[in-house]
Amino acid sequence: MIVVLQSITLAAALAVGQTQDAAPANPAGGGQPGNAPRERTPVQPGGATMTAPPPPQEAESSGAENAPADAEITPALEEAVRRGFEYLRRQQKPDGSFGEGRYGEHIGVSSLCGIAYMADGNVPGRGDFADCVQKTLDFVLAHASETGLLVSDETHGPMYGPGFATLFLGEIYGMNNQDDRVRDALVRAVQLIVASQNDEGGWRYNPVPADADVSVTICQIMGLRSARNAGIKVPKSTIDDAVKYVRECQNPDGGFRYMRDSGGSLWPRTAAGVASLYYAGVYEDESIARGLEYLRKNAFPRGGAPGGPMGAGFMQPHYFYGHYYAVQAMYLAGGEHWRTWWPAIRDELIARQNPDGSWSDAQSGNAYGTAMALIVLQMPKRYLPIFQR
Repeated sequence: MIVVLQSITLAAALAVGQTQDAAPANPAGGGQPGNAPRERTPVQPGGATMTAPPPPQEAESSGAENAPADAEITPALEEAVRRGFEYLRRQQKPDGSFGEGRYGEHIGVSSLCGIAYMADGNVPGRGDFADCVQKTLDFVLAHASETGLLVSDETHGPMYGPGFATLFLGEIYGMNNQDDRVRDALVRAVQLIVASQNDEGGWRYNPVPADADVSVTICQIMGLRSARNAGIKVPKSTIDDAVKYVRECQNPDGGFRYMRDSGGSLWPRTAAGVASLYYAGVYEDESIARGLEYLRKNAFPRGGAPGGPMGAGFMQPHYFYGHYYAVQAMYLAGGEHWRTWWPAIRDELIARQNPDGSWSDAQSGNAYGTAMALIVLQMPKRYLPIFQR
């Protein structure tokens, strides 16, 4: 029997939830980067405060996978990533988990930390932080149940944790498919996600086909996409129903509401909605175009200008969650979307790193905030299979 856990929680902390409405394909494989080269031009970040650019005028049919922007990776970025990695290494617990407070030993936070290391090409047995990834993998596998639910004793908001953990296992298996333990856990996790999809086509906090919201749904779509990239069978009907659900959550202004039947638009869940369509295999669609325009108007980062205003409200709820998905949406959109968004969010995050190498997140803890920031900052390294079309 699947244990239905209470969802007080990372679900509440990550959910971009109902109560916020009133508030302002192929894997790269083998741990190697995709076809696009890694830029190493020594350009310093920062400069004048950045504002949202005019709408892109060019027709774009492919993402940034094979079309890098100029000077994507700078020495300042590499130094920020190194410091972030060292911070996470100090935070990892003997059992391989990450997290603090009520999110201690959290399988979702731990999986995101593992993905952050993998974004630099670290995998078990290879890389300067291979040991950190291996310990994270051991932790996740130790909490893989026979039902397919990936859950640790301290996990809250269960379908967030399994979604991120499925993504982690999919990326591990996509970069090295020699571990049968990973495949077995991944197959069971996929089967659970498929069985938990509700009649609307989405998912919610608990692993049962009841209600649904956009925030949890994107976690499951990314997990399924990663597993499919790695060769695990995912029913086409599951993806088709998910696409239908996400489209039905879009408002006339191009933003996305929390649930299908009601709610206003907010930029973090709009980023999740656009990204979910991309990962479901929808690349040319009016819903994507309208969602990208909503993000451009409402969430454009302000960059790292000294004394400048915080981009999109740096300390606002769901900042890291929103930019984690927004940078993926802009990367997959490519062209001018990526060329304008990338340097702005890169410089903003570098400017906001703490002296100890972390990024602060008051809701879900600094391990979570640091992992999310590191994943964003390493998008142009193009190591992770999930970021390839």
